Amino acid sequence: MPKVDSLIIGEGPAGVTAALYLARSGCSVVLAEQMTTGGQILATSSLENYPGYPQGIKGYELADLFAAHLQGLEHLERKSGAVTQVAGEAGNFTVTFQDKSVVSCRSVLVCSGAKHRKLGVEREEELTGHGVSYCALCDGNFFRGKPVAVVGGGNAALEESLYLANIVDKIHLIHRRDTFRARKTYYDRLSAMGDKVVFHLDSQVTKLLGVKDLSAIGISNLKTGAYEEVNVEAIFIYVGFEPVTTFLPEELERDPQGFIVTDTEMRTNLPGIFAAGDIRSKLCRQVITAAGDGATAAQAAFVFLEQLHG
Repeated sequence: MPKVDSLIIGEGPAGVTAALYLARSGCSVVLAEQMTTGGQILATSSLENYPGYPQGIKGYELADLFAAHLQGLEHLERKSGAVTQVAGEAGNFTVTFQDKSVVSCRSVLVCSGAKHRKLGVEREEELTGHGVSYCALCDGNFFRGKPVAVVGGGNAALEESLYLANIVDKIHLIHRRDTFRARKTYYDRLSAMGDKVVFHLDSQVTKLLGVKDLSAIGISNLKTGAYEEVNVEAIFIYVGFEPVTTFLPEELERDPQGFIVTDTEMRTNLPGIFAAGDIRSKLCRQVITAAGDGATAAQAAFVFLEQLHG
């Protein structure tokens, strides 16, 4: 494959938007994704705050629309596979994939997003897929009519609790603080469900119990030290995200949490490498902000390429 203008890593909202903008600007683009188009929105039951959809839209429906928007674009090639290394310098990068294939490019746009952070409780790995889950949309139906737990205090935890409320028998919602960071409307809707939702505030999960499958969790109150065991058949964990950056150069600047530091134009400290979406160090991580980042990164990359050629 001849050297391309840009290689974009990730087909979430940021990567798809960047690919649209760059390809339509006449740049040659390779868009790489190891799974499928959509990123984290595939694990979202419904988006209620994305402009243009006043009644909301299912995550998979929006992902399908993203994929359809890419079809037939000139100058765009899509590549399947995980990226294992980005090396080189401005105008002359090499991107290596897990299958050992290599793409040469003049610029790199990192839109690889983030993955769910683990609780860090003993047996978490062992019971993943056996009652421990990080995706209610993916696994919730397996526990229809059963008691479950949800851990977290942000929008994701409460959004997925609302989704699960239509499926399961009872939800134990566990948060380490005494108030939620999520939208108040989500909390109000859950509070109105009465005994179906049990709130465990100022608390954390300290044990995962069961033989081959999860059967109960141990919950410790952080203020009183009180401990209780609650029978649940699944626990859905939403305690934040970790950036996917292991394939990037060590000298790429990151914040203390590991997210990539950029300027307002999505430029990193390494010329020719741009970052957009949830991978970037910022306050708000939403579909709409990821798409905006992608558009900005594409425009900044286009200017960079013009200067490179010029």
